[in-house]
Amino acid sequence: IDILFNSAGVLFANTVPDCTEEEWDLTLDVNLKGAYLMSKYTIPIMVAQGGGTIIHNGSGWGLVGGAAAASYCASKGAVVNMTRAMALDHGEQNIRVNCICPGDTDTPMLRSAALQLGQPDEQFLVEAADRPLQRIGRPQDIAEAALYLASDASAFVTGSILVVDGGGLAG
Repeated sequence: IDILFNSAGVLFANTVPDCTEEEWDLTLDVNLKGAYLMSKYTIPIMVAQGGGTIIHNGSGWGLVGGAAAASYCASKGAVVNMTRAMALDHGEQNIRVNCICPGDTDTPMLRSAALQLGQPDEQFLVEAADRPLQRIGRPQDIAEAALYLASDASAFVTGSILVVDGGGLAG
């Protein structure tokens, strides 16, 4: 295993009082514990072979809060900081660990969030495009970022958080 890309995610659009304990647990299990477990069992293989690259899929909402997404923000914020800790712990083993933080990207999860919020998904996607590049992300945008972090072009990059959001967090 040369590359591990932890990209699973789930989002329940609700606030802390409205979030059930089951939704909270599932969000942290999928978004955080999944990345932890995949990394836990992959790192020894990478160590034995002399190195590798781990990429976590965080979120812009792992860097700043988002409305009606407390469990999601908590889980993705933890992924961001786990990335930094893992980069410190495994750099000397030639394992690079980085995190991509996408903004709104046209995926089934984003469309599901729109439905959970009671908004028509097409209207939601138009409103989500309110950012400097005036569009939402495409899955290919995130894939290209992952390819960069997995490639030798990023050989001196570890512990980095790469925001891929069309400028949404720029200001």
